[in-house]
Amino acid sequence: MNAELLIMFALDCDRAYLYAHPERELTAEDLARCDEALARRATGVPAQYITGHQEFWGLDFIVSPAVLIPRPETEHVVEAVLELAKADGRGRPSLHQLRIVDVGTGSGAIALALAKELPTAEIHATDISPAALEVARANAARHELTSRIEFHGTDLLSGLPTASFDIVVSNPPYVGESEEDSVQLEVRKFEPRNAVFAGPTGVEVIERMIPQARGALAPGGWLVFEISGTIADRVRSLLLSWDEVEIRNDLQGIARVAIARKATSG
Repeated sequence: MNAELLIMFALDCDRAYLYAHPERELTAEDLARCDEALARRATGVPAQYITGHQEFWGLDFIVSPAVLIPRPETEHVVEAVLELAKADGRGRPSLHQLRIVDVGTGSGAIALALAKELPTAEIHATDISPAALEVARANAARHELTSRIEFHGTDLLSGLPTASFDIVVSNPPYVGESEEDSVQLEVRKFEPRNAVFAGPTGVEVIERMIPQARGALAPGGWLVFEISGTIADRVRSLLLSWDEVEIRNDLQGIARVAIARKATSG
C-alpha cells in the first residue's frame, strides 16, 4: 500500500488512473520522482509525510511533520460524538445548536469530520502549536469549512469560556515515555513528539484536560477522548466523579474511546 501511494504521488495520479493505464511508459523525470520518494520511505519517513496527504472520514487531509497523522482508530471517536450529538443520550433529538470543541486538533481531522456531519453545530478547535493550527486552517479552507470552525491557539481549554460547550472531544497524547520502545520507529522518530507522548505514564495530559473539560462543559455535557488499552484503568479512575462513564473498544478489541458525562447539577 505504501509503494502504491508513493507511485501515485510520484506520477501525480489517482488509483483508478494507475490501474487503468498499465501501458504508460515512465519518463526519466517520473523515475527520478519515484526513486526519491522510495528512498525517503526507506529511511523511515512515513508515506503520508512524503505525499503530504492522509484520508480520514472520507476527507483528504494535508499533513506535515507538524501534525500527527490521522489514523482509522480515531474515527471511533468521531462516531461516539455523532451518537451523542444527534441525541441527548436517551434517544431524544437535541433541541438546541450544539457547541463542540476539539482539543489538540492537530491536522483538524476530528473538527472537520464533525463540521461535515453536523452542519448546524458550532465547532471550535484548539492547539498549542502554531504550526499545527496552520495545517488545520489549511485543511478547513480546502474543504470550505473555514466559516464553520473557530480555531484557538491555546493549551488544551485554557482561556475558553466556562460552562459553554455541549461536547469536549480530543485525541490527546496518551503514550507513556516508558512505552517508547514499543512504539513504531517511524512514529517516535518522525511524528511530533508532543502529540504522541504525554509524559512518563501516558496520562499526564489527560489528567490536566479532564478538570478543564469539566469547567468548559455545560451541565450534562459530554467528554469524549481517545485512549489506549494500557491507560484504560487509570482513565476510568480519573473519571470516578463523572456520570455515565464508558470505555469503548476498537475493532481489535482494544480500549480506544473514553466517554463521560458531567453531572447536570454541576
